[in-house]
Amino acid sequence: MTLIKLDPHDALPLIHQITHGIRALIDQRTIRSGARMPSIRNFAVDHGVSRFTVVQAYDQLVAMGYLNSKLGSGFYVSARPKPNTAEENSKLNDSIDVAWLLRNALEDRTNRAMPGAWWLPGAWMEDTGIQKSLRTLSLKHGEFFTAYGTPAGYQPLRELLQSKLSSSIDVTADTSQIVLTSGVTHALDLITRYFVHPGDAVLVDDPGFFILFGGLKSFGAKIVGVPWNDDGPDIPAMESLIKEHRPRIYFTNTVLHNPTGVSVSQSVAYRMLQLAEKYDMMLVEDDIYGDFHPAKIARLATLDQLDRVIYVSSFSKTLSASLRVGYFACKKSLAANLGDMKLLTGLTTSEVSERIIYQLLSGGHYRKHLERTRLRLQAVRTNTIATLEKLGFTTYLEPEGGMFIWVKSNDITDITLLVAQAAQEGVMLAPGNVFRPHQEPSPWLRFNVAHCENPHIFQVLDKILVNM
Repeated sequence: MTLIKLDPHDALPLIHQITHGIRALIDQRTIRSGARMPSIRNFAVDHGVSRFTVVQAYDQLVAMGYLNSKLGSGFYVSARPKPNTAEENSKLNDSIDVAWLLRNALEDRTNRAMPGAWWLPGAWMEDTGIQKSLRTLSLKHGEFFTAYGTPAGYQPLRELLQSKLSSSIDVTADTSQIVLTSGVTHALDLITRYFVHPGDAVLVDDPGFFILFGGLKSFGAKIVGVPWNDDGPDIPAMESLIKEHRPRIYFTNTVLHNPTGVSVSQSVAYRMLQLAEKYDMMLVEDDIYGDFHPAKIARLATLDQLDRVIYVSSFSKTLSASLRVGYFACKKSLAANLGDMKLLTGLTTSEVSERIIYQLLSGGHYRKHLERTRLRLQAVRTNTIATLEKLGFTTYLEPEGGMFIWVKSNDITDITLLVAQAAQEGVMLAPGNVFRPHQEPSPWLRFNVAHCENPHIFQVLDKILVNM
């Protein structure tokens, strides 16, 4: 009996055709839980493939949890969770929260328009350079394919980052001050573990990076939002909050801020550092989007030279989210302590990924990729702002670079209703409330302009707005 149709001329290998086909039948409940699968021999005969191909496909399905093997009896369909109906999938909670945004953004990216995403489209990324680096790396011999990495991370990459910090943001640091991490979220987690205890007050941007808020809350921190203006944090409000809550640390995103697109002015940066000194507070500068800025501008770390600033960045937004290579730089004694925290909580990071990033940076791929990406972002940013303004949206400001614009509609009182209706039409938006420290109501939306080349997004928005 033929279960699925296989095409030997398809570019997809037969093993994958089998696994995809059987998974679909199980997900659709065409094959029910507990059903006995055809034997390896019978499946091979019925579908005209080798037994070895069927063995590999069945093994993959077992690993995925779709099948289970019973010794001497064969393969059976595993119990699967009952899927939600289409009506349940489109039903949203009254409050559009962070978990909702993360689930819907990451679970099904192929059939949705994603203007609420926080990454570049796959077609924009430097996959050719990554493939070339992988091929080059595969020809090398060494324990790095199978062994743990070094505690602080791949030394040649740290040396390259030392040079990058010096040339791009005028920060002088030696390699002992630089520790590699699995992206920015890993770096922020290590810093939180070191500095924050249950009940401690921590300053964050309001609006700001929502995944950070969740991480801080999981450690029992009391997060306090610092309001933002179009040149950075509101300094009088910041000082008032410091006096009231006495925080040890402030996590902030200073260049091409997520979600507003603001870059902190130099005068505001100086005042932030003065307050940090006055009240004995550390500043964590998340610069993950900074490489998208077309100009060389000062950071907190530039002005402070890593005295009270912990500088954090990553290549997940510019090169590859999959490789998960980030880093932090700070004063030497603190780097040693945070490096120990890295070892205690997760041992070392992937040297394979770090070597790939090293090759991309040292071979010139990164510089050329950034130049192309900045120009492309500028073009789509201009078009996106113009189109949104025609639909009645107001832009907070036009950023100097980067992916994000922050907009609102004066005619909409409940932005979550717009977000919910757009989701039902296959358009995922990022509502302003998820960027608030405690998900307070917000009339704002964050758009990623790199995902706004699809006209369907604006057709859906137009249809919803007409009927609201």
